[in-house]
Amino acid sequence: MQHFVVVGAGQAGATLVARLRADGFDGKITLIGAEPVHPYQRPPLSKAYMLGEMELSRLLLRAPEWYAENNIDLMLDTRVVSVNAEAKTITLQGEVEMGYDELAICTGSHPRTLPTAIGGTLDGVYTVRDLKDADTMAPEFTAGRKLLVIGGGYIGLEAAAVAAKKGCEVTLVEMAPRILQRVACPETSDYFRDIHTKHGVKIIEGVGLDHLVGTDRVTGAVLSDGTALEVDFAIVGVGILPATILAEAAGAVCSNGIDTDAQGRTTVPHIWAAGDCANLTFKGQRLRIESVGNAIDQAEVVAKNMMGGSVEYTPKPWFWSDQYDVKLQIAGLNIGYDAVHIKTYADTPEARVHWYYQGDTLIAVDAINAGRDYMVGKRLIEAGKSPAPEIMVDETTDLKALLK
Repeated sequence: MQHFVVVGAGQAGATLVARLRADGFDGKITLIGAEPVHPYQRPPLSKAYMLGEMELSRLLLRAPEWYAENNIDLMLDTRVVSVNAEAKTITLQGEVEMGYDELAICTGSHPRTLPTAIGGTLDGVYTVRDLKDADTMAPEFTAGRKLLVIGGGYIGLEAAAVAAKKGCEVTLVEMAPRILQRVACPETSDYFRDIHTKHGVKIIEGVGLDHLVGTDRVTGAVLSDGTALEVDFAIVGVGILPATILAEAAGAVCSNGIDTDAQGRTTVPHIWAAGDCANLTFKGQRLRIESVGNAIDQAEVVAKNMMGGSVEYTPKPWFWSDQYDVKLQIAGLNIGYDAVHIKTYADTPEARVHWYYQGDTLIAVDAINAGRDYMVGKRLIEAGKSPAPEIMVDETTDLKALLK
């Protein structure tokens, strides 16, 4: 009987084992997760879960009994410490050895942290990556407490929104010239800066953190321009790093993630990768796509190929962010855009759409409180269709007609 082992019980790992069974794999499946909880969604951790609007049971990807019912050996609170690719074995904590026929690494990523030398390990300094992080920091969100958010990406902005809604005094610092600089156009940055400012968040751009202050627990911060702040707690949102240690130990080539081919194979026979940890080729360049959609779609392709298929993965990137009453939905990747065309609605001032073009080609969309534009834009991008910008910004355009 073949034995397929999946390391990493996040969105990609849980999706992969489900697809194996759905597609008829009747061998042994082992899913190994480092956390003590059943596989769950991560995006709500910095949104609804942190706000107290979503219970743990709703976070779970599947009911706990599903794994046993589908004959999947789920090993929780278990770490894999090494991979012997030649022998096709892994070693678990406690020096327990396990053989495999095919191995999928779905270890995701981990947050960048601040160095100890500048206060990164003080009590009251948090990252938002897993359930334990969210549960540990939950008591900090009390009205009147002073929060410093370090980093103006989506995680930092979502955490700031939660804290502001709970009555905290929030300061967010971003060392780049503007928030969301790495991932969005200036127009999207401007929109969210304005929203946060209206909710009382103080955003400081073009200024970094010099160091946090405190003996055992954080009590303050000094910024790179010398500004001193009082701080009751801090959240660090300065990006993530792919979890590649196991793949590297197995001899796989890694470059900002685990290098995979179009079918999800690593450079080591019988070892695959999917999700945030996987580095893939998209439109001629290697990158990682950090999203739920990518984790699901790539994992399903890898599952088919582990069973002997020959399916190439074509990414269809999509993302979202919830902040206050604003829903941002993104389709495509805006890498290389040279123009942004803005659509607004006269009778819905809270809605707007930013269409990204590279020359005459529509490559991405930021839809803000504009779900219909998002859905049409996503389908257009995936189909390789690029209506003229003047059509896309006209609120009278029949969007559905563009799909014909």
